Amino acid sequence: MLKIRLQRIGRTHEPSFRLVLTESKNSTKSGRFKEILGSYDPRKSNDSLNIERIKYWLSQGASPTPTIHNLLVKHRIINAKKINVSRPLTPEPARHLPEAKPMAGGRSDGGQAAKSEVEKTSDTIEPVVEKEAV
Repeated sequence: MLKIRLQRIGRTHEPSFRLVLTESKNSTKSGRFKEILGSYDPRKSNDSLNIERIKYWLSQGASPTPTIHNLLVKHRIINAKKINVSRPLTPEPARHLPEAKPMAGGRSDGGQAAKSEVEKTSDTIEPVVEKEAV
């Protein structure tokens, strides 16, 4: 499957990217691509896109990555809504894991005695309060 994706070509701390057409199985850093479709510099907003070739490859079934999709929407090459590519701020809820079965030589109470000892010791700890010097 063909993909239109970004390939980083900039120096350290100076990112600039190429828009390339490549097989989806190729790594972005492998350097193997079929065609260069343009360049993108996010720091200077200098975008030079080969619009005719991009439209051609999209008509042939190439799929853009979400970031490229948003770039094409920004330049009005395609008419669609932008895709949210930012990471979610809240972590995913914890998945329900099945309860662990006790091992053959383990405790029969499931470790409840150790938990109650920790609770007892946490009650006896007194907070340290600093007094103001007068």
